[in-house]
Amino acid sequence: MVRFFLAETALEVRHRHEVLTIEAWGPDSVRVRAARFRLPAESHGALDRPPPSEPPVIKTADRHAVFVHGELTVDIAFDTGAAYPEPLLTFSRTSTGQELLAERREHFWLPGARFFQGNRSGAHEIHQQFAAYDDEKLYGLGQRTHGRLDLKGLSLDLLQRNGEVSIPFVLSSRGYGLLWNVPAVGRVEFSGNATRWTAGQAREIDYWLTAAPTPAGILGRYADATGHSPDLPEWASGFWQSRLRYRSQEELLEVAREHHRRGLPMSVIVADFFHWSAMGDYRFDETEWPDVPGMVAELAELGSKLMVSIWPTVSPLSEHFDTYRDHGLLVGTDQGAEFHQTIQDKGMDVPMPVAFYDPTNPETRAFVWDLVQRNYLDQGISVFWLDACEPELNPAHPGNLAFHAGPGAEVASIYPRENARLFAEGMAAAGHEPTVLLCRSAWAGSQKYGAAVWSGDIPATWQSLRQQIRAGLNIAISGIPWWTTDIGGFHGGDPADPAYRELFVRWFAYGVFCPLFRLHGDREPRTPTGYAMTGGPNEVWSYGDEAYEIIVRLLDLREQLRPYLHEQMRAAARDGVPPMRPLFVDHPDDPRAWQVEDQFQLGPDVLVAPVTEAGQRTRPVYLPTGTRWADASGAVFDGGTTVEAAAPLDRIPVFTREGADIPWGRQ
Repeated sequence: MVRFFLAETALEVRHRHEVLTIEAWGPDSVRVRAARFRLPAESHGALDRPPPSEPPVIKTADRHAVFVHGELTVDIAFDTGAAYPEPLLTFSRTSTGQELLAERREHFWLPGARFFQGNRSGAHEIHQQFAAYDDEKLYGLGQRTHGRLDLKGLSLDLLQRNGEVSIPFVLSSRGYGLLWNVPAVGRVEFSGNATRWTAGQAREIDYWLTAAPTPAGILGRYADATGHSPDLPEWASGFWQSRLRYRSQEELLEVAREHHRRGLPMSVIVADFFHWSAMGDYRFDETEWPDVPGMVAELAELGSKLMVSIWPTVSPLSEHFDTYRDHGLLVGTDQGAEFHQTIQDKGMDVPMPVAFYDPTNPETRAFVWDLVQRNYLDQGISVFWLDACEPELNPAHPGNLAFHAGPGAEVASIYPRENARLFAEGMAAAGHEPTVLLCRSAWAGSQKYGAAVWSGDIPATWQSLRQQIRAGLNIAISGIPWWTTDIGGFHGGDPADPAYRELFVRWFAYGVFCPLFRLHGDREPRTPTGYAMTGGPNEVWSYGDEAYEIIVRLLDLREQLRPYLHEQMRAAARDGVPPMRPLFVDHPDDPRAWQVEDQFQLGPDVLVAPVTEAGQRTRPVYLPTGTRWADASGAVFDGGTTVEAAAPLDRIPVFTREGADIPWGRQ
């Protein structure tokens, strides 16, 4: 027997011990929650409140109900002929009747489409299974290193790692978007016989689904549900300079001065890790950085902002360690001491264990922000690099952690989002405009706090460059419009090696068209990890005369693109459509646009085809239908065609929509 209970915007379905709700959650969208006995009163997911929309139309019968909300229809069927009947959901497009997604049982007997295996603590192992469709393509799920744009056929962990950013949102070529609103450690399988979302320990099944008519509409609905990004600050679209580590105030300033002497633009320069006195102090080491306000003032005169690296790690040698520990501000553990990583920080003769603070705790957020405000913001620094914010655990067992928000197995994925929240809310309380928070990880909703993600500690290889293109497009689909890479890769790269110089130039050209434009890396000769490390040279003049001449032109090109880029950033903040995106976002009716993985659009008017092979001097470029496209020479080509584009070392193929007014200068 199944029972239906109606509310103004929701339908509750009860069968045996399960309670299932379908609730209108923005136009053409619903939130589905299921649990045993009762839904939990508290959720740490990304869905705070439903966006405004017209009320749904709900009709019920003895064993059947229909929930119609704009372009999304949810059919709830209860088949009494099944051995163990359960209410099963089918999602379809209202105007056409096309099936978008449907629940499927794991087995005709048991288990069903929704599975709960309790652990006697009120939590369960959960499964949510849907049908698989042979023609379906799936995109998003954060940022990964698998080198694929289409996720169909993959099985992926829902777990934060360095370079693996888990944002459980997918956009389907069948015309829907789905957010798995469960921050627990889990897995998703996009296999040939089923799509299945799982979590090892959770209190409920919780997901959101939208059937907006276009990919752009789906992304807009997703932003409405989880939060829109702020407007990108004007300064942030320029060039960001960084190496592994500048060891002193004078070393950093001399790089900025040299940029200025050469007439090169530089919006940001970075004081990276170990600039601090100790992890958890959140202040500069005065022996290496004696006059922070003076440094900030000089950089401002040179047209640059100072970014500081802030890790969520707390050293036992920190002057505040007793407060972190005794006030319960650290991430707890179920077993063992509250230490989660090892590193050789200031004052350590050898690597020692360090802890992580707990940003899910409001008291932690207040305490850490007070230090940051006094020691950075009040010194004129308002740009923050939130590194290692997965958090990067050693060993990587989030299930052993205990957060203010709940057990690590249930909520670990929200750590990077809550860490960004700490800084965004602190800036707002201090009366400052939103800033850019460069984060190594994110979860659904991070974008509303100004989180910009970069692709982590990646290799300096051609394969890695190829992977970044797909990674950047998938995280854009996942709701993060501000994204970048370490130009040239992070791990290695010899500036004196001609082979590496070619890779560096190609990566730099790709970086020109990324939402954020940032040079970083641990170049040869590399040094052991610890507070004394610095890394090899990584300034734009470090790569030889030929590369330098090309880089100067590319810096100039980026400057010319910045007004256009800010138009796209404003559109992203308003509409939820990222500036850097796969071709199908603008050309959903072109089947080929859903297949191209190594090109992208920067807004509606610019199409970019990076060069990702050593020695490559031409490459094929697919031009989407619906418009004509012009290359840098002014030659115009029909859409729906593939052209063999010239790609000399000083230029990657870039096309503009016919009639678009984009200044190319010396490109």
